Amino acid sequence: MTAAARAVIFGCAGQRLTADEKRFFADMQPWGAILFARNIDTPDQLRALTDDWRQCLGRDVPILIDQEGGRVQRMGPPHWRDWMPALAQSAKARDPARAMYLRGRLVGHDLRAVGIDVNCAPLADIARPDTTEILRNRCYGHGVTEVAANARAMAEGLRDGGVLPVLKHMPGHGRAVLDSHVALPVVSECAETLQSQDFAAFKALADLPLAMSAHIVFTAFDAQRPATISARMIGLIREEIGFDGALMTDDLSMQALSGSLAARAQAALGAGCDLVLHCNGVLAEMQQVAAACPTLAGPGLARCARALAARVAPDTADIGALEAEYGDLLTGVGA
Repeated sequence: MTAAARAVIFGCAGQRLTADEKRFFADMQPWGAILFARNIDTPDQLRALTDDWRQCLGRDVPILIDQEGGRVQRMGPPHWRDWMPALAQSAKARDPARAMYLRGRLVGHDLRAVGIDVNCAPLADIARPDTTEILRNRCYGHGVTEVAANARAMAEGLRDGGVLPVLKHMPGHGRAVLDSHVALPVVSECAETLQSQDFAAFKALADLPLAMSAHIVFTAFDAQRPATISARMIGLIREEIGFDGALMTDDLSMQALSGSLAARAQAALGAGCDLVLHCNGVLAEMQQVAAACPTLAGPGLARCARALAARVAPDTADIGALEAEYGDLLTGVGA
């Protein structure tokens, strides 16, 4: 089944797959699916949607979500927990890494209960005073050691909850002062500083199975192309950072990229990304992207297969006890 999967991850429009979507997805066979708030109402509805995806594709397709917590959480009250921003949690917790582990384990519990098995977290981007507001409070700290430890803990919590982590935004988004959803950030810091700081946090986490690229230009390495479509930057991710997992793009629809959606997909895959990500669920756009995405083969297929092989069942845990410990780390009073 994996060999037939196409090198793309798609979203869907609503809370159930339409007949047209089912026909398209069954024919195109995307590697994975990604869900957003527009797709989510209740736990029963969400479980039915994830079942829809797997029945439609005829395999145990990985289903992704961005459940970071804070501003980026697609599942929230009244059915799911409301998480504080990661940067605020890291500042407040008596043991930041343990709190981040517990956050990951509890998020994993929520996701697996509704059929979601991949979470687009942790972030290894380093918060700076001028980091774009869209990202800053989502970061896990202000320095390499702190960020790497907290991101490692979040990843381990997710995996113990039976959910694969996706490391983002490679090779580092923290120096961006613009929001890549609406503009192309350009980072002009020297290579030595980037390697010793921004890239170093990702190097410490290079063994994770999945990662997401950053739509950012790093002029010290490639002054013309953002990392997602830069063979030089993808080579750096592979060789200098040492990441040999499956690398997906950030959303192709973000305005940091230019050209048609098909051209963006071709450029990303040509530069060395394994998978492209298209999120908005617009069928006409997905048709354009799918036409530009071949079935997985060669090293990309092997990396994606290794990532799927890393999926495991959740460990046995007393969720109530973990919730109490998390509350105690943040407030000093058991939840």
